[in-house]
Amino acid sequence: MTSATTLLKAEQPLQPAMDTRALRNAMGHFATGVTVVTAPGEGNALVGITANSFSSLSLEPPLILWSLSLNSPSLAAFQEGQPFAVNVLCQGQEDLAMQFARASDDKFSGVEYHLNQRQVPLLAHTLAQFECEVAFTRCLGDHLLIVGRVQAFRCQEGEPMLFFKGQFKTLEAVPA
Repeated sequence: MTSATTLLKAEQPLQPAMDTRALRNAMGHFATGVTVVTAPGEGNALVGITANSFSSLSLEPPLILWSLSLNSPSLAAFQEGQPFAVNVLCQGQEDLAMQFARASDDKFSGVEYHLNQRQVPLLAHTLAQFECEVAFTRCLGDHLLIVGRVQAFRCQEGEPMLFFKGQFKTLEAVPA
């Protein structure tokens, strides 16, 4: 059996984090789930953003964490105290992920959803949903770190959509 220490010695040397393209490619080696974060926008506008930066933060109190580019036109929707939802996508929803990843005047065109009591769009047929309120934000680097207090959630059985090395992937069970 080979130890992790032995493997590290035989591999390429670490490189400085100054090459942003190489760093982004390296970060892509961490498989993530895919979500669409939704919120009410200005006036009657709705906000929807594909994000894979989602993470559980705390159970007591129930908190989640995600981040948004400081260049996002949707930044104003995620101020402290504002409601939002995280919709966890499942296999087969790649088109939905791409629709919310692209700039568009109406990202919700053709999308099945309903509004909750706080006018947050909740997408249909997702693996899980977390209805939240922005508890804390902090600008770090080129992103806004957003901590949400979970107020309600739901989930159902299904297979997750994964993102790995710049592509959507599926989960494959490993024999015991």
